[in-house]
Amino acid sequence: MYSITFKFEQKGLEPVTLDNIKPDQSLLEVALDNNIELHHNCGGVCACSTCHLYLEQGEDLVEELSDKEEDFIDRAINPRLTSRLGCQCVLLAGQSGKVTVTLPDQTQFLGE
Repeated sequence: MYSITFKFEQKGLEPVTLDNIKPDQSLLEVALDNNIELHHNCGGVCACSTCHLYLEQGEDLVEELSDKEEDFIDRAINPRLTSRLGCQCVLLAGQSGKVTVTLPDQTQFLGE
């Protein structure tokens, strides 16, 4: 089981820690299942960069960065060395630990 802390760059949002999270789901799925807003214009199939996040802790607990994901991260707003796509950060089976992510301000997307 995993413990995942979501931090937010958006003003007024406090960090949220979720415990007892099962493996084999993406950080995007975990966020959406827990009413945490994380845009996903392509539906979570690694075809855009709107579920961009910063993986601060737990890099070894999610699937590795693929070339395709890296290409889309290059298109994200304010990418950093810790940038990942939430749809591609799938929690590994047979593991457990703490994952910490920071979500960019979701109001920066059109339609907000």
